[in-house]
Amino acid sequence: MKRVDYEKVVIKELLDDYERKELDINPWYQRRSVWTRPQKAYLINSILEQMPIPSIFIRHYLNIESEKSVKEVVDGQQRIRSIFEYVADDFSARHPNHRNRVKYSQLSRTERADFLMTNLSIGYLIEASDSDVIEVFGRLNSVAKTLNAQEKRNAKYSGEAKQFFLKEAAKRVALWRELRIFTANDIARMAEVEFVSELVLNMLSGLSTHSQAKINYFYRDHDEEFEEQNELGTRLEDMFAKIASVGPRGIRDTIFSRIPLFFTLCIILDSIRADIDTARLEHGLVTIDQIYNRDVRIDEREHSEVEFLIACTSTTQGISQRQIRDRYAREKLGLSSA
Repeated sequence: MKRVDYEKVVIKELLDDYERKELDINPWYQRRSVWTRPQKAYLINSILEQMPIPSIFIRHYLNIESEKSVKEVVDGQQRIRSIFEYVADDFSARHPNHRNRVKYSQLSRTERADFLMTNLSIGYLIEASDSDVIEVFGRLNSVAKTLNAQEKRNAKYSGEAKQFFLKEAAKRVALWRELRIFTANDIARMAEVEFVSELVLNMLSGLSTHSQAKINYFYRDHDEEFEEQNELGTRLEDMFAKIASVGPRGIRDTIFSRIPLFFTLCIILDSIRADIDTARLEHGLVTIDQIYNRDVRIDEREHSEVEFLIACTSTTQGISQRQIRDRYAREKLGLSSA
């Protein structure tokens, strides 16, 4: 192989090459697996949102006998297929200018033009042999990193639930950092996305024990459709607005910066569907923190206090611990379920 030339190519050029039969998207070494509709829609949404997508690699060489330029897709077959199928109106995807998913034909003329003129990064493998292609294909499709549970979900699913949770978590990066809920490494490993995912599960169905399996099932069951997402987006907006209204002293400098306690606070504030007195809320959070940290022997504390302390320090993700924390915090904050 002589070299790899990287170029920016607009989608319309790839479509034209394909229609002229100058682009082979199914060479012999390509895998035959086919993306699901949610995976295809997620890619299109990434393009419509002007988010980066991986480079596509194409072998480009001259067929000496026919004297024709030949282009073969080495890596990116499913991406290119998805783009072509979207233009053919085979499926719908989310567009930032539309509330619901839309097909290509439902876009305005300007939106269609913007899509077709989107630049893709193409790496052209110049005069690559079959051996070169197989090595490149293997390198591009190798994974060395051990994925955690959320990263595995992110790799497996691409549909409505995943897109919703990613967007909602990304909106609040500044809040996570300011209140010290998640570290930079936590965010890099998608801990905040898993937090929002489980928070939504509990908002929908009530308090439950933490379960990776339940989160997996939710992603699976809401991959194609997630009808509640608009309502949940509004609820999350209201809840986090209440949290943002509390000074950092009320959360960052208290036990409520710990994920299990922050989870408890989120659930409580979601259940209060009315405006709240911010000063009273902040005072209550600081008071609970002082009770938790005061220098009093455990056998000299009230029973409810002891229960709360144990629920904050033992296995913190079980249903009973979550219920105890929820009940105690509501009482001290003077808040009750809606």
